[in-house]
Amino acid sequence: MSQAVLQAKLWYAQRISAMVLGLCVSIHLVIIFYAIRGGLTAEEILGRTQGNIAFAIFYEIFVLACFVHAPIGLANILEETFSKGLISKTVSSLLAVLILILGTTAVIGVYTGGAL
Repeated sequence: MSQAVLQAKLWYAQRISAMVLGLCVSIHLVIIFYAIRGGLTAEEILGRTQGNIAFAIFYEIFVLACFVHAPIGLANILEETFSKGLISKTVSSLLAVLILILGTTAVIGVYTGGAL
């Protein structure tokens, strides 16, 4: 695959993930405002989300959108600031792995109530 084709695919991936993130952030904020307005405690929130597959799917989509979006942007920033090479690829790959592992762990934790 040529460099131009790869850059075009990365550009599209970042833009599409940005659209998904925009929607997820909006929904997440509505959920937060609903919880705050209702005066829900953390225990009550976990009681509603524990075992709720819709919440788990929604937040895993959120995690996957972050997994795609953030590393591409970070790699671009590092390449523009420093140079194209091993540093930008390594750091952005590490970020991708961290987002995927920590985000999915959080989703599983909320879904299962912390019990695996």
